[in-house]
Amino acid sequence: MRLNQVTLPALDVETARDFYITLGFTLIVDGDQYARLQAPQGGTTLSLQLVEALPRGPCPKIYLECHSAAALDQKVNALKTVDIVFDTMPTDQRWRWREAWLCDPAGNKVCLYHAGENRLNPPWRVS
Repeated sequence: MRLNQVTLPALDVETARDFYITLGFTLIVDGDQYARLQAPQGGTTLSLQLVEALPRGPCPKIYLECHSAAALDQKVNALKTVDIVFDTMPTDQRWRWREAWLCDPAGNKVCLYHAGENRLNPPWRVS
């Protein structure tokens, strides 16, 4: 199996669509209640679906991988210049990932990160 698509709730599809385009996604379907975008690499798609209210409880989290720690830092700095606000700046985590967190316009959590070999093969991987 291959992960093809993730759908996130959006209170305003147009605003959410523009946010993900700013992150580097390519718009492939556009509508009032639904938009679909292709990730910058890998072919995975992200859908935004209009909702009247956000679901209660934990919100979705989406992880967008950068090919290096330097690329992550550059992407964060570039997004800051177009007024994208980050909750946390790139930080090296104890699980060996470098992460920067922000929220999309609907409040969905977005992590830009670099994990390298530790993404699939951390030292504590189950054998």
